Amino acid sequence: MAHSTGPTKPASTHWADINAAKIIREKGEKARYTCASGITPSGTVHVGNFREIISVDLVVRALRDLGRETRFLYSWDDYDVFRKVPGNVPDPQAWQQYLRQPITSVPDPAGGATSYARANEEELESQLARVGIAPEYIYQAEQYQASRYAPGIRTALERREDIREALNRFRTAPLPQDWWPVSVFSRFTNRDTTTVLGWDGEWALRYRCDETNQEDTVDLRETGCVKLPWRIDWPMRWSVEGVDFEPAGKDHHSEGGSFDTARLVSQEIYRFDPPVTFQYDFISIKGRGGKMSSSSGEVISLRDVLQVYQPEIVRYLFAGTRPNSEFAISFDLDVIKIYEDYDRCERIYFGQDQVNEKRAEKERRIYELSQVESVPQELPGQVPFRHLCNLLLIHDGVLEAALAAMPGYGEFDQELRRRAEQRARCAWEWITTFAPEEFRFSVVDPRETEPLPLSGPERAAVAGLRRLVAEQLQELDEKELQDALYAIAREEGLEPKDFFALLYRILVRKEKGPRLAGFLKTLGQQRVCAILAPY
Repeated sequence: MAHSTGPTKPASTHWADINAAKIIREKGEKARYTCASGITPSGTVHVGNFREIISVDLVVRALRDLGRETRFLYSWDDYDVFRKVPGNVPDPQAWQQYLRQPITSVPDPAGGATSYARANEEELESQLARVGIAPEYIYQAEQYQASRYAPGIRTALERREDIREALNRFRTAPLPQDWWPVSVFSRFTNRDTTTVLGWDGEWALRYRCDETNQEDTVDLRETGCVKLPWRIDWPMRWSVEGVDFEPAGKDHHSEGGSFDTARLVSQEIYRFDPPVTFQYDFISIKGRGGKMSSSSGEVISLRDVLQVYQPEIVRYLFAGTRPNSEFAISFDLDVIKIYEDYDRCERIYFGQDQVNEKRAEKERRIYELSQVESVPQELPGQVPFRHLCNLLLIHDGVLEAALAAMPGYGEFDQELRRRAEQRARCAWEWITTFAPEEFRFSVVDPRETEPLPLSGPERAAVAGLRRLVAEQLQELDEKELQDALYAIAREEGLEPKDFFALLYRILVRKEKGPRLAGFLKTLGQQRVCAILAPY
């Protein structure tokens, strides 16, 4: 197949481009490069696991931008053993019966999918599509049960002593003499509580079911009940799939970790040059420490993140951070800043905000990699997140009313309206679920709220504001209105900060709120006058 032999120097200084060039340099020119990722669907796939997936996706995009045909494989290790009942499963006691079976044999507690594994797979696959990630999925249970790995299993049996010696180099306690490089799911119980008894040197493997004490012989070419352990399975699949690139977390990349042993087994047993790799760091959630664990059930999933962040901004969070940097995904007030940073990145890309060329190059590449599909032809109409939050609070979460109050919204085309509505849904979810209490407010309804008691100067100042709003609110810009508020306070002998606090108490029954001049203009003449009328 024809393929590009273009430049192998990085397309930019972005880490994805640097790694794409490294893959081409180390693997040589090929008709197709294979990049891989994968996980065991033993529970909800959390956003920490997503870091590996999107890291591969970004490198795949960088390879394609260099004109290289690239295959992106995502392996579901769903033939792994069901070791622990997750904390978020209803009736965990009933699930004890499935322990030590393949995850694909465990039923879906919700009843919607063919298995617990498939439920977790379908959930992630649907969310990956939302952020523009479309790998080729490989389901390892299918591969094993179709005996596609029989030659790789036989190689491991043939090289049993060599594998034991290789693994022992990284172990403090050596593997026992009767160790076998395979495990067997009993054909009597479907559990891996078995003992390998012998191998005929070709395709027949004999084992004993430890629960029933029955013995059985299986042909590797005809049954899928024999499986390689992780540290052998991983390099075997590299060789079968021809993997050129696969990153791994710092637990796998630790000295003597599974990547070290996989690299050794790949080279010495399967005669395959291991893939180019890098280490990625863990992700935490702002306000929660520690590494996330799928088996605990206490996780934040990609779906959870997409409730608050638009797909492009989810991509932006990862494209803009080096994989070996630990970072936290925020659900606090940082959400506002992250939206503002993305909007500024977008304006830099389209040349609306001017920065030095080095910064511009960096931001342009991050923006390109952040897009779910293609880059827009021109700067899209932006909906400032902070202002949108205020509009939603003013309009009690009614998205249509809040967006209609946004300047310029009437000129948005269908696609821009779709994106604005998506941002509004994310903003309202953040406000109602995560925003700190001091950020939230509800505008007073004068028909249902008793007026506050005011002193003489306070009442005079509020009356002055009411006249100003009735006569000039629409003509004044924000700065002019802010100056007028200061003037009213001083005229009645009040400290401006005390007057502002009073107005917030009248408007939202809090000491603070959105920037006052802009808030008054957003509320509008009719609504402000109605609230101030009792004073």
